[in-house]
Amino acid sequence: MKLEELEQLLKSLHLHRIAEMLSEELATTKKRNLSYETMLLRLLRAQWQAKQESALNYRITKAKIPEQWMLETFPFKKQPGVSKRQIDSLAELDFISRHENIVFIGPTAVGKSGLATGLLLKSLYNGYRGRFIAAQDLFDEMYASLADRSTRSLLNNLTKVDVLVIDELGYLVVKPEQTNIFFKLIGERYRRKPTIITTNLDYDEWTNFLGNQPLTDALLSRLRHHCHTIRIEGPPIREPQIQ
Repeated sequence: MKLEELEQLLKSLHLHRIAEMLSEELATTKKRNLSYETMLLRLLRAQWQAKQESALNYRITKAKIPEQWMLETFPFKKQPGVSKRQIDSLAELDFISRHENIVFIGPTAVGKSGLATGLLLKSLYNGYRGRFIAAQDLFDEMYASLADRSTRSLLNNLTKVDVLVIDELGYLVVKPEQTNIFFKLIGERYRRKPTIITTNLDYDEWTNFLGNQPLTDALLSRLRHHCHTIRIEGPPIREPQIQ
């Protein structure tokens, strides 16, 4: 009866992992003549590990990553246009504390999104909060926010995440109102939080995309001030699937 009461108290305190293990750990402690200090340490370690795993799963869910590309499985041998040494250096995550942006530039299917996602996942595994968003979805949300006056809330949410990935910038038509909000987003993250962008456009093409020369110049000035620009000039690595 006391064991059942103890397990219920542990659950009420949200120590579910300890509650699950308690009965078995008590039996193991008695059988192996272990100290209660050893048992308590084992239980607390398991609870801490469970809490870490739960927090990681929450961060991954909130990041809204469509595909969990890991840097460890990226096919560097198939993509000679990417320096593994440079990516490994970025994977140390110093760019986060230094508030340095990363821009991957290259054609379709060369691995831009995979590398950006891999760096984002690495950040999440190390306790940072992140968000992955397709450029099309981002600009749609920006335009929709004008109708219900939620632009400030949208910017606040995107500004506070530690690592923001904007994927496939350039494959859309942008309205002036969206350009203005995008400029505010980059400006508010400038020297505060890093942004990772994948795009098929080199910098001199951004004016045609955003449609405002002075605003584009100001945006790029902030984006590129502390920025790793990685141009991928290599073969496609995304192979067609046999149906």
